[in-house]
Amino acid sequence: MKAKSLGQITDFDLRLLRMFKTVVECGSFTAAESVLGITRSAISLHMSDLEKRLGMRLCQRGRAGFALTDEGREILRHSESMMAAVENFRQQVNQMHKHLRGEFNIGIINNLVTQPRMQITDALDALRDDGSEIHINISMLTAAEIERGLMDGRLHAGALPLTAPVSGLVYTPLYEEISQLYCSREHALFGTAATAKAEALSHYDAVAPAFRTPAEAMQLQQSLTCTATASDREGIAFLILTGRFIGFLPDHYAAQWVEKKLMRAIAPEQLRYSSTIALVRRQGQRHNAILERFMQALTLPSTSLTG
Repeated sequence: MKAKSLGQITDFDLRLLRMFKTVVECGSFTAAESVLGITRSAISLHMSDLEKRLGMRLCQRGRAGFALTDEGREILRHSESMMAAVENFRQQVNQMHKHLRGEFNIGIINNLVTQPRMQITDALDALRDDGSEIHINISMLTAAEIERGLMDGRLHAGALPLTAPVSGLVYTPLYEEISQLYCSREHALFGTAATAKAEALSHYDAVAPAFRTPAEAMQLQQSLTCTATASDREGIAFLILTGRFIGFLPDHYAAQWVEKKLMRAIAPEQLRYSSTIALVRRQGQRHNAILERFMQALTLPSTSLTG
């Protein structure tokens, strides 16, 4: 058979080589019929196609029986190596899906860990289930810092209150957070907190948040006499616990002091507001398998808001 150079290996070539390997393992075209599910004449035609494609005789067939040529033994050896490499490649790709590698950087507003619906905690746990080669970096930041980190690529995801969406970011609601007005046990309102009148609260010092809040919260805050500010919710808690100030806190965060009777909600039926905590990521960012796995582990609604 005239020698020829082999061009690009095609899927059809791979099928022919697998068929060739099966014929060799069976020992004849006849024995290979039931294994391959095709007739002996079809096998013979396919073998001829392979030999023409390779430009060499691979086996002797006829009355003397089936036997590999020297070239056929070499082709069998090389094809087995190639098929093993293809299978190894397949397994490695599948392994990558199962065991992700790399860093995951997430920014979270403080005091979110006491939220009873632990979606973020559970999703981070799911990342660890996928393998120990994911390095998780959590930064406790303000909402503005999280949004900046997402825009400049330092963060892959963030969790913050949905108040004023920033262009270029995608906000997906995680859960609703209820905040109420609180005082501490040392405060003059503690004994009558449940029945206190909202219009009488202007006589007491209040702490104002120095961070973005929903419009409803801002409206409630304006009715108070704010003589102090705090950069985060922990700062508000510190000032409330002095006994000198009243201030708004998420109910899940204040619960630890309420249970110990160190805090009490003031006029809880009137002085409360709801805010949406959202999972935020950058719009159009390149594919990130770790972020995708994190998102899959969250119980998210089908709708998102783009800034």
